Amino acid sequence: MDIASLLGDDAKYLLEHESKTIPADQLTTPGPDTVSDVYAQTDRSPQVLRNLQALLDHGRLAGTGHVSILPVDQGIEHSAAASFSPNPAYFDPANIVELALEGGCNAVASTFGVLATVSRRYAHRIPFIVKVNHNELLTLPNRFDQVMFGSVEQAHDLGAAGVGATIYFGSEESTRQIQEVSDAFARAHKLGMFTVLWCYLRNSGFKVDGVDHHGSADLTAQANHLGVTIEADIIKQKLPETNGGYNALPGYGKTHPLVYDELTTDHPVDLCRWQVANCYMGRIGLINSGGASSGASDLAEAVRTAVINKRAGGMGLISGRKAFQRPMAEGVDLLNAIQDVYLDDAITLA
Repeated sequence: MDIASLLGDDAKYLLEHESKTIPADQLTTPGPDTVSDVYAQTDRSPQVLRNLQALLDHGRLAGTGHVSILPVDQGIEHSAAASFSPNPAYFDPANIVELALEGGCNAVASTFGVLATVSRRYAHRIPFIVKVNHNELLTLPNRFDQVMFGSVEQAHDLGAAGVGATIYFGSEESTRQIQEVSDAFARAHKLGMFTVLWCYLRNSGFKVDGVDHHGSADLTAQANHLGVTIEADIIKQKLPETNGGYNALPGYGKTHPLVYDELTTDHPVDLCRWQVANCYMGRIGLINSGGASSGASDLAEAVRTAVINKRAGGMGLISGRKAFQRPMAEGVDLLNAIQDVYLDDAITLA
């Protein structure tokens, strides 16, 4: 795969950028011994370490410290029709897991129902991550809230290696969600499973003067910092698209001028590095999401996100709709292209 060609006019901009914000040597970065060198220093149990090692030892990225995860929870989050109509084969949970296997992923993340339906067939073949809470949009009027769809014990019993959850930071319900997810993560660690937190912002007030600060580096980074505080082992976050969310919302939160004067620039790698820094300087891995499918440009967009994440010091990518909303062979090619970025030794930390 020609990564530079896929990056097009941005190839030099992204591949040759030298970050002068937070030096790379201050980061803890992914590597073959990540579990032994990083997670083994924490309070995580031997069972959690074993499952983290299983995650990092699976798929095409095995042994690198990086991860490529297939997430398919959108049947609840966005409706099954919106998610699977482009490719109805993925209404069948077996095809979801087969895509993760064929695509060389480290793990598959999905709902209780999807993974329980095929657990005896696949749980020993690829690490399962059960998403324990969701926002369903069948309620009228729509409510943007994450609620538990099952227990951590259920996830453990169906053979999960890890559990995932979402918190809508900034929403009216975020305090309750923080408490629920913190309790769930503590229980998961007791049962030997690692934890992945979808650290998303959600509040209409974050849209100011035509700028959507749900993707602002400063605000998403603080969401990351809250996520690692409740002992997420991996943070999932959207790639930052802008900055200055705190400054755009007078009287909201607290920040420091150095964030904008020295610790970030407008370069996407530097914005993502600020997200990594807020994950305890990379001790807790940052995975960025692949985003919605936009058609013909999906491959180039996925590779671009992977390059930014890797050069910033991130742990990998979690990409779903770009892969499963197309024929399986094309989805496999897209997942492999993402993985090729992390396998390419020429793509280094900025």
